[in-house]
Amino acid sequence: MGVFSALTTAVSGMTAQSYALENISGNIANSRTAGYKRVDTAFADLVPDAALRRQVAGSVQAFSQATNSIQGDLNPTRIDTNIAINGDGFFVVDQRASGVGANTQFANSNLYTRRGDFDFDANGYLVNGAGYYLKGLKIDQVTGQLIGTQPDVLRITKEQFPAKATTSIEYRANIPAVPATTQKTQGGTEFLNPASVTAAGTAPNPYAANAAVMGNNISSFLATSIPGGSVTVYDTLGKATSVEMRWAKIDNGNPAAVPPTTGTWGLFVAQDTSATGAGQVAYVQTGQNVTFGTTGQMVTPATGDITLPTMTINGTTITGINLTTGGNGVTQNGDVSGQIDARSIRQDGYTAGTLDRVTVSAEGQVIGTFSNGQVVALAQVSVARFNADNSLKRLDGGAFEETIESGPPIIGLGTSQMVGGSVEQSNTDIADEFSKMIVTQQAYSANTKVITTAQEMLSAVFNIIR
Repeated sequence: MGVFSALTTAVSGMTAQSYALENISGNIANSRTAGYKRVDTAFADLVPDAALRRQVAGSVQAFSQATNSIQGDLNPTRIDTNIAINGDGFFVVDQRASGVGANTQFANSNLYTRRGDFDFDANGYLVNGAGYYLKGLKIDQVTGQLIGTQPDVLRITKEQFPAKATTSIEYRANIPAVPATTQKTQGGTEFLNPASVTAAGTAPNPYAANAAVMGNNISSFLATSIPGGSVTVYDTLGKATSVEMRWAKIDNGNPAAVPPTTGTWGLFVAQDTSATGAGQVAYVQTGQNVTFGTTGQMVTPATGDITLPTMTINGTTITGINLTTGGNGVTQNGDVSGQIDARSIRQDGYTAGTLDRVTVSAEGQVIGTFSNGQVVALAQVSVARFNADNSLKRLDGGAFEETIESGPPIIGLGTSQMVGGSVEQSNTDIADEFSKMIVTQQAYSANTKVITTAQEMLSAVFNIIR
């Protein structure tokens, strides 16, 4: 039986090497396929049952050995929606079942892939080169919180990003203790001319809240105040208007007060700088005066917030806007220039905008950049990890399916990171595959030699009886 067993064993060897060659050929064929995971071949010996001193080497059987846990090289593509995972994990994807456009129906099954060459189709879906649709969770653009808990196919459309009315202006500046007003440079005082300010449309009173500067007093007001900067603000419809501010020193404060003050200032906002008549409002004072202490810090208002008056500027009504200083953002210190040193003037409103660009962060957030300058997180890409990556079932297009052996998916990046604008390449090493192919070819040839030798031995046996 030895010669016949040798024939059987040699045939199993040829079959196993053919199986290995099939895997090698597939690896080489997919050496440029994004996200492809090569399949190695493992061999197992089959030993027939026999007595201890009569055991033989036995035959062989070949098995596939997955390499899903081995990462390929990350290749930059400069396509913002391409994504690579640096570390373990798989993108969660789905397949189209039927329909087109906005009526597309999906299979509603979670598949997994490392192929991250995603790009937008005509309907705003992110699809990779094998036709799988990326899944994740949408993000509420107002709260920044995730919407839902189960991954769904992501669709990002170029809808208009709504306008936001300005509610706050962050103001950081130093006001000179002695302002270099025109009146001061001409030998007068640095104080505001009280006659240029009208309280409630009647008597001059620079201390009154929301006092106004009429058109016929603009020259006097400008000569006794200094510019405080300007900022563009927006109404609820996103219409922009410029808010121009001027500061005027009213007095040197009250050193006997508790706490003592060293200067009282009025902040004025321009409403109509082209006003000329006594009945036309040019500037309006804010709701409260500003006082500073002996160290140059703001004493009042205590909150550091200055409420801007409601007014109509160039046809746009501004209301409910606070000038926030953070308590110490506005100071009164000496300045040889005598002018306002406005370090920062920023507001929180913006006009409506459309989606210009989409990128992916290292944390897997899909970030949208809009034409109005806003940068907003739109969605969170879902990533699944498995306790046994190599036990996933392979599907066409570089996708995998969960099995009992792989265990359930663990959703989350873990210690991995996403690399936007890049794609993971195949983990096939061409040089290594050629080396395997040479060894496989030689092993196959050796098995054929065994069959030839066995055939010669059988022929010798047949010749005995002739």
